[in-house]
Amino acid sequence: MDKRAILQDLFGATAIDVQSDAAVVDGTRYPIVDDVVILSSPDTRTPYVQQRLHDARDANRSAAFALDIQATFGREWEAYAQILPEHSLEHRRYFDLVDLDALGDARVCDLGCGSGRWASFIAGRCREIVLVDFSDAIFVARKNLANADNALFFMGDLTDLPFRDDAFDLLYCLGVLHHLPTNCLDEVRRLSRLARRLLIFLYYALDNRPVHYRVLLAGVTVARKVLSRIEDDAVRAAIARGGARFIYEPLVRLGEAMETFGLGHQVPLYDAYHGQSRARIEQDVYDRFFTRIEQRVTRLEILDLLDTFAGVVVSEKIPYWHFLCTRPR
Repeated sequence: MDKRAILQDLFGATAIDVQSDAAVVDGTRYPIVDDVVILSSPDTRTPYVQQRLHDARDANRSAAFALDIQATFGREWEAYAQILPEHSLEHRRYFDLVDLDALGDARVCDLGCGSGRWASFIAGRCREIVLVDFSDAIFVARKNLANADNALFFMGDLTDLPFRDDAFDLLYCLGVLHHLPTNCLDEVRRLSRLARRLLIFLYYALDNRPVHYRVLLAGVTVARKVLSRIEDDAVRAAIARGGARFIYEPLVRLGEAMETFGLGHQVPLYDAYHGQSRARIEQDVYDRFFTRIEQRVTRLEILDLLDTFAGVVVSEKIPYWHFLCTRPR
């Protein structure tokens, strides 16, 4: 793979020089750390990258960039770096709206890639895959996809990427935009310039669930706002283990018992977590309780994206809501 040519095309650049420690694109220098191109400005780089590049954050950084969310994601994916067997099933669920067999000549972007778990299943199906994350998770993804010769890795702000318009044939962003401090649906609209097709997952507002789901969510929201202030990694790990063992797993077992009568879907968490390992559940407990920002959307709100896209298809299957947006050619 000619990475120099791909970089030049991604940026729509007239001149590019790839060095061991930087890529210089039309005069702009982007550092390279551990094979990851750093698009982030100094004030939004992680402490690890700061240290490697000997730079400092700007104390007057924009409030639109949530450093605590960046740190939480980095810590989450360092703690839960392993790609698990059940991720294969989840990948198929997320991509039920995409013809994976048609990606052979496509350039795909995994935006907010985390550990690279979804990219690990897509990389072998497409021509090129570009992974982007604003946290140190990008280095976890780099390790997990070490054998993917068609992959490029970038650290950058998902809302301010310097790539050219229509840089990708397919862009997917799964479980990310609802954790940003800006409106998640507006961010979907802004992403439309990067690819004609976007596969997105945003937390649902429980609009297809009975009322007791929303009662439970209200309690979970209170707990999240308290627990997300915890910084100690050992305490976070203990809470994630406890949440998986004493909250999630009992509800799953109750759902299994209720499913005998065809009522499993009435039990919160059953649909998503039956058949999942404790390790997989722990990761989601961590994500749910230690991420300060959480937005939720209804199916009808998603369909409002038709003001920007020619087509919006919302999957009727879990996880809710994932949807495919298509721009006209």
